[in-house]
Amino acid sequence: MFSRYKKDTGATPAPRPKPAAAPRPANAAQAREAAAAPKPAAAPAASMRKPMPKSAAVPLAADKNRKRKERLGEIKLELHRALLDNLNLAALDNASEQELRSEINSIATEVLQEKGIVLNREERTTLNQELYDEVKGLGPLESLLKDDSVSDILVNGPQQIFVERDGKLTLSDVTFKDEKHLLRIIDKIVSAVGRRVDEMNPYVDARLGDGSRFNAMVPPIAVDGSLVSIRKFKKDKLGIDDLVKFGAFTEEMAAFLQAAVATRLNIIVSGGTGSGKTTTLNALSSFIDDSERILTIEDTAELQLQQTHVGRMESRPPNVEGKGAVSPRDCLKNALRMRPDRIIVGETRGEEVIDMLQAMNTGHDGSMTTIHANSARDGVSRLENMIAMSGIEMPLKAMRSQIASAVHLIVQASRLQDGTRRMTSITEVTGMEGDVISMQELFRFQRTGLTPENKIVGHFTATGVRSHFSERFKMWGYDLPAHIFDPVRME
Repeated sequence: MFSRYKKDTGATPAPRPKPAAAPRPANAAQAREAAAAPKPAAAPAASMRKPMPKSAAVPLAADKNRKRKERLGEIKLELHRALLDNLNLAALDNASEQELRSEINSIATEVLQEKGIVLNREERTTLNQELYDEVKGLGPLESLLKDDSVSDILVNGPQQIFVERDGKLTLSDVTFKDEKHLLRIIDKIVSAVGRRVDEMNPYVDARLGDGSRFNAMVPPIAVDGSLVSIRKFKKDKLGIDDLVKFGAFTEEMAAFLQAAVATRLNIIVSGGTGSGKTTTLNALSSFIDDSERILTIEDTAELQLQQTHVGRMESRPPNVEGKGAVSPRDCLKNALRMRPDRIIVGETRGEEVIDMLQAMNTGHDGSMTTIHANSARDGVSRLENMIAMSGIEMPLKAMRSQIASAVHLIVQASRLQDGTRRMTSITEVTGMEGDVISMQELFRFQRTGLTPENKIVGHFTATGVRSHFSERFKMWGYDLPAHIFDPVRME
């Protein structure tokens, strides 16, 4: 009798009876009532949108030994307190690495024996290394700083540390013990350069010992824990040959850029954050003749020029009393009195723009800088905005005339959605047409599609426009073949 509620045993189910047809309305009134009655909703159409991932970011490598790591973390915390109690911190600066490691090993062994904790050789080695990093290095960040494949380290509170490899962000399995641990490492970094970070000064810019750029923001401004970003300083900068090999641009584009730098055209490298502006600027500087005197001005010294006669300057923020600041404009004004052949400004983003343009216009041909912009035309608008923000009242036409006569070439660097960096455009500034700055694009990166793995498919091509400075190139001995300006035809 309960056959309707029995589990399916595999037998062929009996055919379901067809629903009875609805009775036909007897008259016109019933027909109107039936038409007015709500009808069942139609099935929704299939969505054209791609499903978005809902899972939270997780480390690439699954942490199978989380309990072991937590136990080691607790032991490391206890041992670090014991080290602070037993080590003569004042004498650490004069101690060699071998002596310090030996001392840490002996103190750790003594504490582990007192507490009855037994560790295997691998755990002991890992623990001693982490203790050494806590004392002399930057704690959990030290292993990431030593990893050459990591270009950026981004800390979102004590339990979330992201790293960038090959243009892609991934969550690492490195963590801090708690917020106090993270704040102690931040304080260790900023105190080494004479800075301070606390509730009164909740953010700070600094430079690590290896030249890496460091920025931190602490609570209460940082709501969920301190925020830290480290842009690592690469010891070996990429040259033109490396960038061509990696597909950042083509050999034809490199030949044109060599002629542009050697014939002392003023060049601006524009792009977004992390697009490779500084790398491109550093590569372009390799075309400068070794006999020229070059002065570089940066917020954080990153350029690595190979020429013999290079003077490097670095701006300085104000101290805790709000005094002692040296702006990029101060450095630039002073540089003009130091007989430079070329001036290279790491990044122009403020009132120093007017001095930079004047330098390009008055005997310092071949100067270079970078700006934040999404295209060559946008870069010109950025220059106009920076001039306006500098407080100098200048008619728009005079402002644009100043830019058109100072800037010869705009190189656009971009980081594409798959993480690759490309030189997506090379554009010449050819002068003024009425009140508008005239420009012509010579080379561009042409996107043609996207692979199933979300990799950009495309190619570099010339636009078919011959360079405005071809005669100048010939006069300086750089007679570029005409075919490098021919468009690439893909079949």
